[in-house]
Amino acid sequence: MNIGQASKQSGISAKMIRYYEEIGLLEAAQRSASGYRIYSEIDLKTLNFLKHARELGFSSEQMKELISLWKNTDRHSAEVKALTVKHIAELKQKIAHLQEMVNILQASADDCCGNQQASCAILDHIEKGVGVS
Repeated sequence: MNIGQASKQSGISAKMIRYYEEIGLLEAAQRSASGYRIYSEIDLKTLNFLKHARELGFSSEQMKELISLWKNTDRHSAEVKALTVKHIAELKQKIAHLQEMVNILQASADDCCGNQQASCAILDHIEKGVGVS
């Protein structure tokens, strides 16, 4: 299948597929006589794996590790678990940071009159650097 078909079937843009090839997440595609990329069913499975990993918030570097482990039939599940547990901790940290941002913005919105006056507590808080740690 060509890159357009691979894109349609995987839900990943052609640009992103080329990027995944460039950074080594996807093996370089075979080429037709006219130079067009040709993708196999294995490539499509890899693209779907990458899509799902990205949806779970894994970074490109983490996805490289996951792909390597996924392809390695001699892998130890402990390696996959360690990578996942580390990712969970990072996600929890991001969630805490986002919640802190929500709390600050909510407090600022609560302080804002929200009327026809020019003064605005939200802008004042941003100017003063009332923000997250």
